[in-house]
Amino acid sequence: MTVHDTHRAIDAIWKIESPRLIATIARMVRDVGLAEELAQDALVVALERWPTEGVPKNPGAWLTQTAKHRAVDRIRRERMAGRKLEALGQDMEGLLESDEDRLIDRLDDDIGDDMLRLIFTACHPVLSVEAQVALTLRLLGGLSTDEIARAFLVPEATIAQRIVRAKRSLADPAVVYEVPRGEALGERLAAVLHVIYLVFNEGYGATAGDDLLRPALCEEAQRLGRVLAELVPGEAEVHGLVALMEIQASRLRSRVDAHGEPVLLPDQDRRLWDRLLIHRGEEALARAGRLGGARGPYALQAAIAVCHARAARAEDTDWARIAAIYGELVAVVPSPVVELNRAMAVSMAEGPAAGLSIAEALVDEPTLRGYHLLPSVLGDLLFRLDRRDEARDAFRRAAALTRNDRERRLLEARAAGC
Repeated sequence: MTVHDTHRAIDAIWKIESPRLIATIARMVRDVGLAEELAQDALVVALERWPTEGVPKNPGAWLTQTAKHRAVDRIRRERMAGRKLEALGQDMEGLLESDEDRLIDRLDDDIGDDMLRLIFTACHPVLSVEAQVALTLRLLGGLSTDEIARAFLVPEATIAQRIVRAKRSLADPAVVYEVPRGEALGERLAAVLHVIYLVFNEGYGATAGDDLLRPALCEEAQRLGRVLAELVPGEAEVHGLVALMEIQASRLRSRVDAHGEPVLLPDQDRRLWDRLLIHRGEEALARAGRLGGARGPYALQAAIAVCHARAARAEDTDWARIAAIYGELVAVVPSPVVELNRAMAVSMAEGPAAGLSIAEALVDEPTLRGYHLLPSVLGDLLFRLDRRDEARDAFRRAAALTRNDRERRLLEARAAGC
């Protein structure tokens, strides 16, 4: 394997392992900023050694152990200088746990999941909701500040400031690194659900890069959602979110063609939809309903996804039902993005002119100014109304706004088709 090949392998491994690595180290050092720094140190060592020594059989374990040794070295230096890392609250030898120690720790913890613990810590009440979500996406989703900014529709500098301030706040010794209990858990649950949902969405439709999908993010979000559903089985919205992710994930294989290019929903091969995931999603939605949460925001979105999943053909889709559910969703969670989705559903149920009137009312909405899906929807509706010149301009604007190369090519093709 050449040095170039090794570096590519390290990059791929890092994308997969870094969230788990940071979560594991953060549990031990009780400082997410320090944990990320130690994880980066381990990455540097890998870049130095793996090109000559080869990639280890278990790269994740290698990186974790290296980061642990770096943590020990850091504590020793602090002590030699006459300082202490009080926030650690443990001896430096305790960082290098034995298998028995790890087993005892997991038996003592009813979650046994470092990443979930990290999410709850990142969603600590000392942080704003925006900071909670941004930090967790950075640490556990492995997203860049630019990608997070795109998800939030805010400037990149704003996200960078939120992350720095969040890490500084969580470094306070008073912030306990744990999964909260009782009422405190419920207070953080909404932020945790939002985080998991955004991680899933980034996997379902990457904001930037060469690929439309990042399946590993979808899988991680689904895993975290399922774990959370076992932790708080009486919370309806948790099951609503699980339902939404399972049903949406069922369509992943059909969302791109053999060359990785996006396939629009009406053109997808529905034989590729994963019926097992759809069944699991329907079960989770039914569970949310039994708990009285059928009208929660995630459950409503899951109900929309079910409408698509139950249509054997695109033309069988119950668009009137979908438009009605979007109307309920707008009432529960007023949002320009939800309203834009409602415009598309209404256009399918009542005609493009009806949808266009809703979408055009959003043109001056500040939060959608850089949102490529607004001109994309406008282009689609104008095309269906045979207003080809306006549609072409709208698709071009959308292509200029998107940061995803696959999506840009699709939008440019649609513009050319006008």
